[in-house]
Amino acid sequence: MSDRVCEPDKLRDDAPPAADVKFPMEIGEMFEGQRIRRPDMYAEFGGVDVPKKFELLLVKAMEEVEDGKVEIIGPDLPELKVGGSYTLGLLIHVAGKKIDKDIEGVLERRVHYFANYIEGVMHVNQRTDVWVRLSRKSYDKGLNTLRWVGRALILLFRRSLPIIEKIQITFITDPTMLEDYYQQALEVYKSRDERARGLMEEQVEEFYSCVLCQSFAPTHVCIITPNRMGGCGSISWFDARASSNVDPKGPNFPVRKGECLDPVKGIYTGVDEVVKERSLGAIEHIRLHTIFDQPHTSCGCFEAIAYFIPEVDGIGIVHRDFKGPTVNGLSFSTMAEHTSGGTQNAGFLGIAIEYMRSAKFLQADGGWSRIVWMPTQVKDRVKDSIPLEMFGSIATEKDAKTAGELKEFLKGKNHPVIQRWKEVAKEEAVPPKEEERAVAAEETPTVIPAGIEIPAMAGGFKIVLKNARIVAEKVIIKRAEKK
Repeated sequence: MSDRVCEPDKLRDDAPPAADVKFPMEIGEMFEGQRIRRPDMYAEFGGVDVPKKFELLLVKAMEEVEDGKVEIIGPDLPELKVGGSYTLGLLIHVAGKKIDKDIEGVLERRVHYFANYIEGVMHVNQRTDVWVRLSRKSYDKGLNTLRWVGRALILLFRRSLPIIEKIQITFITDPTMLEDYYQQALEVYKSRDERARGLMEEQVEEFYSCVLCQSFAPTHVCIITPNRMGGCGSISWFDARASSNVDPKGPNFPVRKGECLDPVKGIYTGVDEVVKERSLGAIEHIRLHTIFDQPHTSCGCFEAIAYFIPEVDGIGIVHRDFKGPTVNGLSFSTMAEHTSGGTQNAGFLGIAIEYMRSAKFLQADGGWSRIVWMPTQVKDRVKDSIPLEMFGSIATEKDAKTAGELKEFLKGKNHPVIQRWKEVAKEEAVPPKEEERAVAAEETPTVIPAGIEIPAMAGGFKIVLKNARIVAEKVIIKRAEKK
């Protein structure tokens, strides 16, 4: 066990440019977006293999913060097995005359921003989904203690946010010691999220945007409204507003709503203008409350994925801590490949768990009446927001592991989605006229999610469709006979 403390005066802004503080690694924007693969890592903290982890920033009174202190509660890097996965609690206390508690969440999210400035450090996600990797190369160069990471974060926070007058950082790597801190973090997150639930999109003149993750997803422009938290689950409308006021040139900025073209789907002219400008034209339109036509883009830090299950015409939810395949046969990580990167892939949408509590949760798709499956852990977490009449009708991994099992479950529960099956059956029972088929083909194209592969049953070939929009009444693939 180690309890190392760095000397606070070495990182003070009023100290000389610090010939006596020589970092063993480089620090700068050129390292944004760096990826550290498992074979190249010294160790990782958090991630899907570690059940409990968190990062939390709290605003404290000036006398409660020991300026510059970096504390490690638990084993430090030299005491860890190379290539292992470990517990992490990152607790940051800040103080300053101009700092308000309302911006805790905003400052906390900057950890992701600043950590990725450090050579040999990969930081992904936030809150209880945090995942950090350190590279072997940087460890061999001297990044051999978490104290250096703490010092670098202090330096970056100070230089970027002058309102911070005092800052101290604690790393908790002891699983036993982590528990109390973890529970404290959950209570803080809950309190922050509850604050934002009473406001509606119709009650505000502007939304906010976040481009913090564009180093990982250059075309992703996150739109944050009172009814739609950022997909990472850590920035609410109130957080983004506070961030914009404190740091007008930072990653959060106001977005004029413009004209509302569709309040159900969430289509706003002002939003489209900003998205097109900030994505450099790659994305022209987004709809805030649907997973289908022109859905909101996602970076990669989303807490969960809402995905279409065509076998039952319903929507499933899976969070990043769920292990193994869902009812569609795909795991979270596989679906994440078709959800992240700032692209629009119909049928896949990265969301925050808090968005499931929104009054506008996927309202264009039917809201809760369209949700058919989710992990038990997620269902328990949002049970207070699921309509009482729907709770028992939504399957979990305990009820259905395949699409076939799910279909039988939904029949047994008389889930509202069954009505959609009946409507489709009626439509298919009446053959359309020739001219009606032509019109339908023109107006309802099938959108294929980017990068989806259609495997052949045999023959050693595959069809890869990327950002394709296909219109066809029928597709027949036949093996060519050899002549």
